[in-house]
Amino acid sequence: MITASNISLSYGTQVLFKDVNIKFTPGNCYGIIGANGAGKSTFLKILSGEIEPDTGEVIITPGERMTTLRQDHFAFNDYKVIDTVIMGHKKLYSVMKERDEIYQKEEFTEEDGIRAAELEGEFSELGGWEAESDAGQMLDGLGIPQSLHEKMMADIEDNLKVRVLLAQALFGNPDILLLDEPTNHLDLESIHWLEEYLENFNNTVIVVSHDRHFLNTVCTHICDIDFGKIQLYVGNYDFWYMSSQLALKQMKDEKKRRDEKIAELKEFIQRFSSNVAKAKQATSRKKLIEKLTIDDIRPSSRRFPYVAFKPNREIGNNALEIKNLTKTIDGVKVIDNLSLLINPTDKVAFVGPNHYAKTVLFQILAGEIEPDDGTYTWGVTTSLSYFPKDNSSMFQDGESIADYLQKFSKEDDDTYVRSFLGRMLFSGDEALKPCNVLSGGERVRVVLAKMMLEGANCLIFDEPTSHLDLEAIQALNNGLIDFKGVILFNSHDHQFVDSIANRIIEFTPEGVIDRMTTFDAYLNDDSVKALREKAYKNERNVVLL
Repeated sequence: MITASNISLSYGTQVLFKDVNIKFTPGNCYGIIGANGAGKSTFLKILSGEIEPDTGEVIITPGERMTTLRQDHFAFNDYKVIDTVIMGHKKLYSVMKERDEIYQKEEFTEEDGIRAAELEGEFSELGGWEAESDAGQMLDGLGIPQSLHEKMMADIEDNLKVRVLLAQALFGNPDILLLDEPTNHLDLESIHWLEEYLENFNNTVIVVSHDRHFLNTVCTHICDIDFGKIQLYVGNYDFWYMSSQLALKQMKDEKKRRDEKIAELKEFIQRFSSNVAKAKQATSRKKLIEKLTIDDIRPSSRRFPYVAFKPNREIGNNALEIKNLTKTIDGVKVIDNLSLLINPTDKVAFVGPNHYAKTVLFQILAGEIEPDDGTYTWGVTTSLSYFPKDNSSMFQDGESIADYLQKFSKEDDDTYVRSFLGRMLFSGDEALKPCNVLSGGERVRVVLAKMMLEGANCLIFDEPTSHLDLEAIQALNNGLIDFKGVILFNSHDHQFVDSIANRIIEFTPEGVIDRMTTFDAYLNDDSVKALREKAYKNERNVVLL
C-alpha cells in the first residue's frame, strides 16, 4: 500500500498540490487524470521519490517493492535487452551479478564458496531460475522478437526501447507499479497484452494516460487532479465522466426535487453496474460501484469545451468520388491508384502504419497539393472544412484569436465570435491573445472553433487529438458522434476511432482494405485478419493508429 499524506508542492506562485491526502490499496488500478499542466506526471514523481514535496510525505508499506516506467530511453544502451528487463528487480539483478562474478573467478576460495551458497539461496527465493524466461515472455507480449533479446539496447530502435523499459517496470511482480503514458509507441496487440496483464495484476497500479479506452479497460478508480486537490472516484473514466456530468446537470437544475435526483442517480449506478458485469474485471468493479452512495457522486469543476458542428446545408447523394489517385513524393509512391466512393452518411477512419499516405490524401482532398494522376470530385452540395496535422501556418504573426475567427464568421458583430470562443474556453481578455503564443492544445481549440463557424457538411481531420487533454478529446468525440455529415479522419485514440467511425479504410503494402464497420469489429473480423496477415507478411509491429 502507498499513501500520500498532506502533500503540497508549489513552483513560484503556481500551486500544484495543497494538502493532498490519498491512499492507494492493493488490487486496484488508479487512473490519474487532469488538465494539461495540472501535475499528473509530477504527482507520480512525488510518489516515486524522484521529486520532494514542499510538505508532507509518501508512506509505503515496509518491504514492498515499487517500480516506475523509466523515461530515460538511452540510459541502458550499454546493456543487453534481456538484462535491462531483469534490472527492473534491482535486488534480483544485484544477486545475479555478484553470483556470476564469483563463479567467473579463476581462484575460488572457501569464502567465495560460502558466499556463493548464500547467493544461490537468495537467487532461488527471488525467482532467479525463471527470470530470463519471464522477461522473455514479457518482451514477446510487447512485440519484441526473440532475435532482439540478446542485442544491446543501443542497437535497437528507439520505439522498441520504450517497450523494453515497460517490460522492466512490469518485471518481477512489483507491489506498486507507477506508469506514465504506458501505451505510447505500442501497437494495438501490445496494448491489448498490457491491458490483460494489468487486469490480472493483483497489486497496486497508478497510471497516467490520455488513452480513454485503456483507462476504461484497466482502471477501478479515477483520481482527478483539480485546483491543487486530488479527488478519488470509484469506477473507470467513462463512469467518472458520465456521473460527474449527470451531477452537474442536476446541480444546475434547481427545480428538480431531491427525491427525483436520487432516483435518477440510483438508476444510473444500477445501469452502469450491469454494464460493468460484462467486463473481465466484472466482479471487483461491480462490487465497488454497488458500494457507492448518492453523496459519492459529485459534479466535477473541470471545464469541458462545447464542440458542435452544424452544417449550413444538407449534403447531397454524391459526397466524394476518387478515381485512380496517385501521388509520388521524393521518389516514393505515397498513394498508388486509389479509387473510393464516399457516401453522404460515411464517417471514415483511415488507419494503417503508412501515416504519411493519410496526410497526403487529406492534403490533396483539401486542395493543398495536386495529385500526379487520377481525379477526385466533390458533390455539388458538399462544403469542406479541413483540420491539418500542422496548423502553425494557419495563423499570422500577432493576429489575435478574435481577429482570426472573425474572418470566418457570417456575422459582423464580434459578439457572435466571442460566443464561439467562450464555448472553446477562451473567455474575456483571452480572446485577444495573439495566436502565435498559444499552446498546441489552445491552437487546436481555435481551429475547431473556425471549423464550427464554417458550417461545412464534410469534415477532414488529420490527427486532431494529438495536443488535446482528455476533456477536449471527450468534447470533440461527442461533437463528431452527433455530426450529421461526412467525416474523413485519422487519430491515435482507439475510443475516438471506434465511437465515431462507421467505415474503416486501411492503407496496407498490398493496397486498401475497405469495410463498412466499427473499428473494434474491424479488428475482430476474420476475413480482415487474413488480408492483413497476407499484406504485412505476419509482421508483428504494425501500428494501426
